[in-house]
Amino acid sequence: MSTPLVSIVILNWNGRNFLQKFLPSVLATTYNNKEVVVVDNASTDDSVSYLQQYWPTVRIIQNDANFGFAQGYNEGLKHILADYYVLLNSDVEVTPNWLDAMVALLEKDKTIGACQPKILQYDNKELFEYAGAAGGWLDHLGYPFARGRIFDVCEKDRGQYDTAVPIFWASGAAMFVHANLYHALGGLDEYFFAHQEEIDFCWRLQLAGYKVFACPQSTVYHVGGGTLPKGNARKVLLNFRNNLVMMAKNLPRHEAIWKISYRFLLDYVSALKSLMWGEKTYYRSVMKAHGAFLKWLFMTRKKGLFPPKKKHELHGYLHKSVVWNYFVKGKKTFTEIVDKKA
Repeated sequence: MSTPLVSIVILNWNGRNFLQKFLPSVLATTYNNKEVVVVDNASTDDSVSYLQQYWPTVRIIQNDANFGFAQGYNEGLKHILADYYVLLNSDVEVTPNWLDAMVALLEKDKTIGACQPKILQYDNKELFEYAGAAGGWLDHLGYPFARGRIFDVCEKDRGQYDTAVPIFWASGAAMFVHANLYHALGGLDEYFFAHQEEIDFCWRLQLAGYKVFACPQSTVYHVGGGTLPKGNARKVLLNFRNNLVMMAKNLPRHEAIWKISYRFLLDYVSALKSLMWGEKTYYRSVMKAHGAFLKWLFMTRKKGLFPPKKKHELHGYLHKSVVWNYFVKGKKTFTEIVDKKA
């Protein structure tokens, strides 16, 4: 019986230093039936010539422009035939056998459409990493959090999340996905450009009847914030805008109306608080995000990728507010908030 072909696909934009540092670990992956592909988003550094000179076995696909994360991957993956894709950030160090457990998980259960490894911090390997940790969840107002990471609090990995379980979303830093499902769902929504497009994709995947899983038997280490620094005005705008767009696309209409209205209020309170602390850039970015969302809602909405149906059992969905539990009740860990072993 032949093993499935896995394409490890790294999207690169001016990330020559990351490629130099982390590509060796990717190429040292012990899983045999694999290929390593770098999709280059029209880098202006020497990324492509570096790959050509030092890593001739790595396949290079060159995009015509910097299409961002979503369109960048969609364009690149059009040219890649495989059983599974791994969307892997350029700033991730992998462990030698990281693919084996994820391949085994999805081969065993065909209802699982995507999964992610355990993601720990590269600079402090005992701590979970912000972007995905041990698997992403979503609360009822659209706030993403993760097993091992609530807002800016990242837990120490003590083996507390070492069970493979259904989650809401798999991190775009290292998302393992059925190739045919990726294309059947239309890939990542290109309107998002970057940030939360993987949450939107996993939401659509669940609504299509598939599960998303955490696979902690696989471990990787992520630098994080490699392309846009935390607090960057563009990053804040994209996160707030895309989160609202995602809710409008995937929630049943009656839920979307009241939840998005409430989120506008909560976002404004957050922005006002930051303004009082002198963070004018954050305030302006949130206000711009609201304006951009309204523009999308009334002018460009029809171009988005929408799920054909909006009712299905969702895993990794918290039917209460993570904000309330964290900031008001003082619960700082995933298990305290979710109130069950997961």
